[in-house]
Amino acid sequence: MTINNTIELMAPAGSFESLQAALDNGADSIYFGVEQLNMRARSTVNFTMDDLQEIANRCATKNVRSYLTLNTIIYDHDLSVVKTLLNKAKEANITAVIASDQAVIAMARTIGMEVHISTQLNVTNIETIKFYSLFADTMVLSRELSLRQVKSITEQIEKEQIKGPNGNLVEIEIFGHGALCMAVSGKCYLSLHSHNSSANRGACKQNCRKKYTVIDQETGFEIEVDNEYLMSPKDLCTLDFLDQVMDSGIQVLKIEGRGRAPEYVATVIKTYREAIDAYYEGTFSKEKIAIWMESLNTVYNRGFWSGYYLGQELGEWSDIPGSAATQKKVYVGKGTHFFPKAEVGQFKIEAYDIKIGDRILVTGPSTGAQEMVIDEMYVNDIVADKATKGDDCTFKLPFRIRTSDKLYKIVEA
Repeated sequence: MTINNTIELMAPAGSFESLQAALDNGADSIYFGVEQLNMRARSTVNFTMDDLQEIANRCATKNVRSYLTLNTIIYDHDLSVVKTLLNKAKEANITAVIASDQAVIAMARTIGMEVHISTQLNVTNIETIKFYSLFADTMVLSRELSLRQVKSITEQIEKEQIKGPNGNLVEIEIFGHGALCMAVSGKCYLSLHSHNSSANRGACKQNCRKKYTVIDQETGFEIEVDNEYLMSPKDLCTLDFLDQVMDSGIQVLKIEGRGRAPEYVATVIKTYREAIDAYYEGTFSKEKIAIWMESLNTVYNRGFWSGYYLGQELGEWSDIPGSAATQKKVYVGKGTHFFPKAEVGQFKIEAYDIKIGDRILVTGPSTGAQEMVIDEMYVNDIVADKATKGDDCTFKLPFRIRTSDKLYKIVEA
């Protein structure tokens, strides 16, 4: 949790592994989707209605808020499912619902559930804030705004005392890190046009991440461009100007990434947690920023840019098809036993070798994403320097593992 009840750091959770990684690394809140009614319906493992209580319980144990993301286009045939989902979320004590459809907003308010306005509604001005304050307590601003515009909105909320249904001033949330869409507030129709698979129903086919060439149809000449990934934005990163973000008056900083692996969530949340706390402690510095950026570069990214926050009007485009991460994970094996008194984990090696000095990653629904360096090991009950496929390998762990947790080795990309 944050120190001194400061800004809320919100983490993405696309699986129980990522949820636990967020809880273990300092998130103040998490947001997640259920089945098909969220904007990451096809890019994450996705939770079910039956998972709601466990999500709420895990979050409550850590005093972390839980937000159900229900922000796709909703059709008539979805309404009964939406109603059931909201009722179950309310019963499970999920903190709030992030919504964009007026039907979802109305249903949630009817049962007394807190509503947050999704970025899908493209909130960009104070009059829109006033309108939605009749229904919602928190609003996610459009990612296309500058920090100057964000600050103007937060100052006007304070000046005009614009309050939500809970009686408190409306809180403002912005995205601080992660993937960006080429379309305004994610309202893209390329996937629907090319594959009959709607991004606005959580089924984006990522057309923008492919290579393209530009041809002048009148002359047939190819137009020279900087790179072939014409529509693939770099990832947003606000870390090196986080002090300006904090000074803009926002209450919630949101990390994108429900489709990302648990180690991504662990690394990004841990990094921003440290940076936010350093800001309040007065130790935020260029030297620390350099260290934090090195950490962020180890996990999935398409290169970084500042988005539109600093006044830039044109996007920056990735020049690679996938990730620019400096590290990657390779599968080694799975957990088979944990000896609590000795604090030793046992793994069956099924693929890559591991040896003394390797940095490893262990992931699991209850374990989250844990990293460490092996400094000693036993292989088939004998002290050894290396374990290979088929071996039973044991070594001390500073955390508990569960049966079938996955073991990876971290290597240079």
